[in-house]
Amino acid sequence: MKLIEKPSPAEYPAYAEAYISLLPNDGLIMQHLEENLQATIALVQSLSAEKLLHRYAPDKWTIKEVLVHMVDDERIYAYRALCFARGEQQELPGFEQEDYARNSGANERDIANIMEEYEAVRRATIALFNGFTEADLMKSGFANKNRSSVRGLLYHLAGHELQHINLIKTRYLAD
Repeated sequence: MKLIEKPSPAEYPAYAEAYISLLPNDGLIMQHLEENLQATIALVQSLSAEKLLHRYAPDKWTIKEVLVHMVDDERIYAYRALCFARGEQQELPGFEQEDYARNSGANERDIANIMEEYEAVRRATIALFNGFTEADLMKSGFANKNRSSVRGLLYHLAGHELQHINLIKTRYLAD
């Protein structure tokens, strides 16, 4: 299993600390991605169709919308990592997550389709990062006016998923 050390705070924007701090400092990020894939699938399979459409407050996303948001975010951050690893010099744009969620059609999608996409994106992420060299992982670039290293983006996307899964467990499933 490939070891990828946790990035230093200089390798990601300050806001990403909330995500990255959720991950252990053991270098086993690729193993964690696989374990989190399996845990997320098991969690979603345990939920009813009604629960997947639940909002814990009127202005919050449904669980389906959260899941599609996680997929969108992972896809975007993996793309940024690819760009930086390949030496992209242009600053990459940001994205408005509220617009993405509103336009995702998540609530009309079958949960099996959402999970198929989630698993495909995760497998692609794992394959992508397994192909990066140590030098690639240390390359960096700018996206949405923030500098991040390739490994910083990896830890960001993994921690982002953990944060949302924790929110699902504590906010959506608590009532």
